[in-house]
Amino acid sequence: MTSQRGESAVTPVKKRKGLDKSHYLYIAVIAAVILGALVGLLFPEFAKSLKPLGDGFIKLIKMMIGPVIFCTIVLGIGSIAKAATVGKVGGLALGYFMVMSTFALAIGLVVGNLIHPGEGLKLAPYDPSRKAATDSTVEFLLGIIPGDIPVLPTLLAALLVGFALQQMGTQGAPILKAVGYGQALVFRILVMIMWLAPVGAFGAIAAVVGATGVQAILSMATLMGAFYITCALFIVVILGGLLKVVAGLNIFRLMKYLGREYLLIFSTSSSEAALPRLIAKMEHLGVSKPVVGVTVPTGYSFNLDGTAIYLTMASLFVANAMGTPLDLGAQVSLLIFMIIASKGAAGVTGAGLATLAAGLQAHKPELLGGVGMIVGIDRFMSEARALTNFTGNAVATVLIGTWVKEIDGAQVERVLSGNEPFDEQTMIAGHGAHEETPAPAQPALANA
Repeated sequence: MTSQRGESAVTPVKKRKGLDKSHYLYIAVIAAVILGALVGLLFPEFAKSLKPLGDGFIKLIKMMIGPVIFCTIVLGIGSIAKAATVGKVGGLALGYFMVMSTFALAIGLVVGNLIHPGEGLKLAPYDPSRKAATDSTVEFLLGIIPGDIPVLPTLLAALLVGFALQQMGTQGAPILKAVGYGQALVFRILVMIMWLAPVGAFGAIAAVVGATGVQAILSMATLMGAFYITCALFIVVILGGLLKVVAGLNIFRLMKYLGREYLLIFSTSSSEAALPRLIAKMEHLGVSKPVVGVTVPTGYSFNLDGTAIYLTMASLFVANAMGTPLDLGAQVSLLIFMIIASKGAAGVTGAGLATLAAGLQAHKPELLGGVGMIVGIDRFMSEARALTNFTGNAVATVLIGTWVKEIDGAQVERVLSGNEPFDEQTMIAGHGAHEETPAPAQPALANA
């Protein structure tokens, strides 16, 4: 037994080392944003000429919107069907996730309308027919990147395919599995593209700051600050209120219990890293294994509160920055689109950005040029997204357990009071299998 634990204890260390590459990307994007802002302030005319770098990166993201939306929606519908077959717990969890993520999207719209992020920048609209630069070489290089696939027809096709596969039952399983492999390929390409994010962020930020000066920096800082505050209030007021009313628990006690997971998420900008630990800790807290086994993995695909807030606030930011704010009708239709599209927004780096771009393209394609600004600050908001998503799933597990009476109240009190601490060695030796709990077709969700 000792040797098994000894071998298992080494495994998490190896997995954490595997995250180093994303850390390099994170650092590179931050450095690119700072450098781009400095170049924009010191050499504004030169900075404006760097806009094709940001435009090229956005074109690459646009190229992937169709495949990302199609694969994730088809697999998302498949996952809904799988969870629903579990019975009362699955149906209750899905209903709760739909309500909460829609509520989070609405909150993002409300806050965005209150603070008007990006207002006054009036950036040049994106015009596909306009030459990217006077340099024919630059124009040629940008022309190599394929055009985008229309989003709304793709969304409709994905919905039809997904529901058709449900009707096929076991006969549709091989097709669903093939779509899962296709999704893995799409996300692999997307990850490769995201390694160009520092270049795109540098060009986009430099061009924006060169054109608008310090106002661009203040606008981006306002969006980030408002997003962090909104996520904090959502956790404390909305999730905390639900937890208190339904389960009689204090949100801060639960968050203290999950303190190590928060540190892990903050250091990796990914809630995926804490998925096995959340499963183990929720079981230790006193929620039954069946409830945890259904709620947590399903929540990692469908309960993305932080990502929902981000999508709507970022959309309003881009619209305001481009000088074409969305009216109420456009905001409502955007909300409906995001409700559907965000269900498949897998947390592979760049998928959330692709979902944001898809929403803008479906409603106002001319706004896509403003996504370059989001590329620069997206990584600064990833921790808040991941922490909010994680907290939402932890709270959901306790709520579902309480509603179906599959939670040990006495155990919860012992654990949260510190009388029965979580055994880290038990986690390492006994819960490795939980890492395979999510359906293999759905990549684990991170900050999305």
